[in-house]
Amino acid sequence: MLTQTNSAGGSNHPGPLSPDAILTALDPEQREVALALNGPVVVLAGAGTGKTRAITHRIAYGVRIGAYKPTSVLAVTFTARAAGEMRTRLRGLGVQGVQARTFHSAALRQLGYFWPRVVGGAPPRLQEFKAPIVAEAARRVGLSVDRVAVRDLSSEVEWAKVSLVTADDYEKAAYATGREAPSGYDAQTVARLITAYEDVKTEREVIDFEDVLLMLADMLNSHKIVADEVRSQYRHFVVDEYQDVSPLQQFLLDQWLGGRNELCVVGDPSQTIYSFTGATPRHLLEFRRTYPEAQEIRLVRDYRSTPQVVNLANEVLKRAGRAGGAHQALELIAQRDPGPAVAFTAYDDDEAEAKGIAARAARLIESGVKPSEIAVLYRTNAQSEAFESAFADAGVGYLVRGGQRFFQRKEVRDALVLLRGAARSADPALSMPDQVRDVLSAAGWADRAPAGRGAARERWDAMQALVALADDLAAAATPEEPATVSGLVAELDERASAQHAPTVEGVTLASLHAAKGLEWDAVFLAGMSEGLMPISLAETDDAVHEERRLLYVGITRAREHLDVSFGRSRNPGGRATRKRTRFLDGLWPEEHRAPRARTAPKGQARALLTGEHDAALFDALREWRRQVAQETDKPAYTVLTDATLAAIAEIRPSGTTELARVNGIGPAKIDRYGATILAIVASSPAS
Repeated sequence: MLTQTNSAGGSNHPGPLSPDAILTALDPEQREVALALNGPVVVLAGAGTGKTRAITHRIAYGVRIGAYKPTSVLAVTFTARAAGEMRTRLRGLGVQGVQARTFHSAALRQLGYFWPRVVGGAPPRLQEFKAPIVAEAARRVGLSVDRVAVRDLSSEVEWAKVSLVTADDYEKAAYATGREAPSGYDAQTVARLITAYEDVKTEREVIDFEDVLLMLADMLNSHKIVADEVRSQYRHFVVDEYQDVSPLQQFLLDQWLGGRNELCVVGDPSQTIYSFTGATPRHLLEFRRTYPEAQEIRLVRDYRSTPQVVNLANEVLKRAGRAGGAHQALELIAQRDPGPAVAFTAYDDDEAEAKGIAARAARLIESGVKPSEIAVLYRTNAQSEAFESAFADAGVGYLVRGGQRFFQRKEVRDALVLLRGAARSADPALSMPDQVRDVLSAAGWADRAPAGRGAARERWDAMQALVALADDLAAAATPEEPATVSGLVAELDERASAQHAPTVEGVTLASLHAAKGLEWDAVFLAGMSEGLMPISLAETDDAVHEERRLLYVGITRAREHLDVSFGRSRNPGGRATRKRTRFLDGLWPEEHRAPRARTAPKGQARALLTGEHDAALFDALREWRRQVAQETDKPAYTVLTDATLAAIAEIRPSGTTELARVNGIGPAKIDRYGATILAIVASSPAS
């Protein structure tokens, strides 16, 4: 079995890899992608199957054998992080000069270059956020709007623009797609607002992100000299996450291509989760209809997740039915060794769920899992508050994905100023990481993190991320290209322009949408109940199918540990009316609640529990259970549930009489496992 990791292939090599070495790092299907140097090519790549590895090695192989000039390749994707990852991997493979950018970044660069020649002067200022313009447009059409309405209307304006729907066509398009106008407005009102929005932008001489793509596409379409120059520059195109392309992005891509077919697209229809923004998998699914001669390659070997995680992901999609795209889903084949069983827990309420997850995360950290390798994923951003509180109370560091951008933080900006100064007066006798530590110490960094949470800890976390990046660059340095402070500054400048932040230590709290494209060793899927998954707003069949795909994306973010949970009620003491998500029908094992204080059942003296158990013993018991489940080829929960293991870890029974008092332990379990359990308890020192 070929073992792969998600690290940048070849990053530790002293120089450019040979063509054979580039291919050797790939499995048979990935190698097929790398050898498919001429388009059109469509790669259907499931989660965790190494699609970024495949396409970066394809580019590197093409460059190394002389099939591509590096500067003739344009690789586009949807997030700055993904583009940064692609550049990092290409650099690790010894390839320089390839443009790997987001659609917007590539378009903005080209628009800025051609604008003075085609229009004259500097291009209009880019308006990063629509809200101020939308608020003014709403005022002009007589709408009374609050912050929420402005946000919803901004999203609707964006949907219209990426869908190539004008104000005149909005009513018809909304009706045809069954799209309801936001915030209780009617389609005619939204159409008027779109017109006013464009007027305000014109008056203020600003453009939005969609205008960048529209204007460049129009420039390419109507100015032959511009089109010829761009098309002579870029002859080979790669599009990642092609299932998320919008009509506007496809229109720009068509202008870049100019009728040529040197195109490689990569995507997975089962990860289409942005249709509300105008993204559509239609272009991916119909690629071979557009290009009948296209070569299709499927990547299904999952190197990211354990068989337990992969099996759950596959089963969730299988239950979608044909209408939900089950026939189009790629069935993943796990390549990793078995890991712990997926944990399913029904908590009494949301507060108990947040506290339980924080406690489990703390145990993982104690066992050696890095905080940055743990994530809590939920359906809506409003759910983060409970977890922020629970993690703060538990003394576990966290960061909320989607909060303030890393490079906009004051301490990061200040640190960059200091590092620039140090780059000009660097001491060659000191290693680069040591120089960085000396510089950042003056800004408040220390070897040890400050106690507790708060602003001081957040500042330290940000600077520690810079220290860790310095260490990573030094580890990848070569005698020909040694690590320097100026090199670190250049790397940070490049990352800042792409918003590709270094890793900050702390458990990630993120919405399922924000987790797309990321992965962690341990993932907690929280709030997996009807009304949240699928969300109550998903009223059509298509919307519900997309919610299922969103759950699939969440599941496949986990490499090894996956915990799925929900709270039976919203508030402590509330009615337990919630039901777990329908998407796990037939997959959720026997329902059990999290450990809690119990009264003795009638006729049997059960142990009274507080929920405070020995974490090390609990982990040892779970590891034993995992081995038993693996040997017997049965789900782990059929051996003993987490609740039972936690109870054992709390009361630490010294004999079968005490063990029998644990809920979930009967005569059959004692006969089968009793001696082993008692031996594990006896060998585990009390904490």
